[in-house]
Amino acid sequence: MLASCAYVDATTTQYVGVPRFPPSDPKTVQILRGEPMQPHDRLGEILLDISVDPAPDVSEVEQRLKEEAASWGANAVLLVRDQVMPGVGRKLIGVAIRYR
Repeated sequence: MLASCAYVDATTTQYVGVPRFPPSDPKTVQILRGEPMQPHDRLGEILLDISVDPAPDVSEVEQRLKEEAASWGANAVLLVRDQVMPGVGRKLIGVAIRYR
């Protein structure tokens, strides 16, 4: 008998021409649902492919976003799309940003 497992897979695309920064601490990366008021630079996109049955804990999804963004030296991740696609799974897109 096989048990299905929840998963959170990430694909990242760092924008061309964006400065490179040393990694930041994932614990300090914020998750934003709206455009921040502070001046910032967009570093790249993080696409998460997330299982829906079973679904992982929200904390696992947020942790994966933070880890991926932190690897680029980001301060926050701006969520731009969160969609469940029947037969495919949940797709979440975030943009890693760094405050100026």
